[in-house]
Order: sequence, then structure tokens, then C-alpha cells
Amino acid sequence: MKVLVLVQASRADYRAALYSLDGPAFMSDANRELITRFYQAFQRLDAQAMVDCYSDDITFSDPVFGTLRGRDVGDMWRMLTTGAKDFSLTFDHVQANQNSGCAHWVARYLFSRTGRIVVNDIQARFVIRDGLICQHDDSFNLWRWSHQALGLPGLLLGWSPLLQNRVRQLAFKGLRAYQQSVV
Repeated sequence: MKVLVLVQASRADYRAALYSLDGPAFMSDANRELITRFYQAFQRLDAQAMVDCYSDDITFSDPVFGTLRGRDVGDMWRMLTTGAKDFSLTFDHVQANQNSGCAHWVARYLFSRTGRIVVNDIQARFVIRDGLICQHDDSFNLWRWSHQALGLPGLLLGWSPLLQNRVRQLAFKGLRAYQQSVV
């Protein structure tokens, strides 16, 4: 029994020593690759490959959808990639350490409700746990987005909480309608 404990302790000490020497750099590279894989899948409009980068308890937030959790996050990406028209995405400045990361990305697409082209410039932050993204926060200027997506009403009212809440309500309603259509 004592030998087994010593062997287990020795293995744990060995792993800890390896991690302290090479772990942070390795984890940083692995997490940077994870984020890169996520955006490469997004460029291909491959929602399942995107979702495969997330933990089951993923939390996502952005100015349009607000906060989504779990299955809703994957369904949001499925809805968006399935309906994407005239879509392109670029990403850069991918950085990561052992438990977090960030990236800059720009999406260009046709907003289906108005037929207007949107170019959305987004900063993303990630929390990574056990090799998967468990929190994903996108930030962008909602007023600029609403001007592009909605035209003059977005320019005049995009700053207002009333219009911003309406945008969120419509996005969430669209997500629920999508989820009902695929059940």
C-alpha cells in the first residue's frame, strides 16, 4: 500500500514538474490552436465543428443575443451559419495562455431582414477549461451594427436602450423559432 502511494505521488510530482517546465507554453499553443480551429470552422460555416470547440456548459454573450448558455449557444451558431448569405470572415491577433484567450474578427454578411450588408468588427474573449472553450464573450459597437443592419432607424436610434432591447428580443425570438423548426 505504501509503495503504491509513493508511486502515485512520484507520478504526480513528475507531471507537475513537466507542467511547470513546458505546460504553460504548451497550453498556450493548444489554446491558440483551439481558438484558430473555432474561427476556421466559422469561415467554412461549419457550426458543428465550432460547437465541438465548446464545453457542454458554455456561456456566450454578445450585444445582439445577450447571454446564452449550453445548447442555445450551439443552436445560435447553427442558425447563423445555416442562414448566412454573402458571408466572409477574417480573424487575427489570436492570443492565449493556459486558461484564456482572445481574438479579433470581422464578419461581412447580408442581414436577411433588411437586405443590407453588415461589416461587423468584433473583439472576442475566451475562458478555456480542459481544452475546451467554456466562456465566449464577443464585444462590438451595437450602434454601428444597427446602423449597418437597419439603415436610418439604426443610425438615429441604435444608441437607445429601446432599440437595443428590441434587437435582442428579435434575435432571441429568431433563435427560438429556429429551434422549433429543427425539432
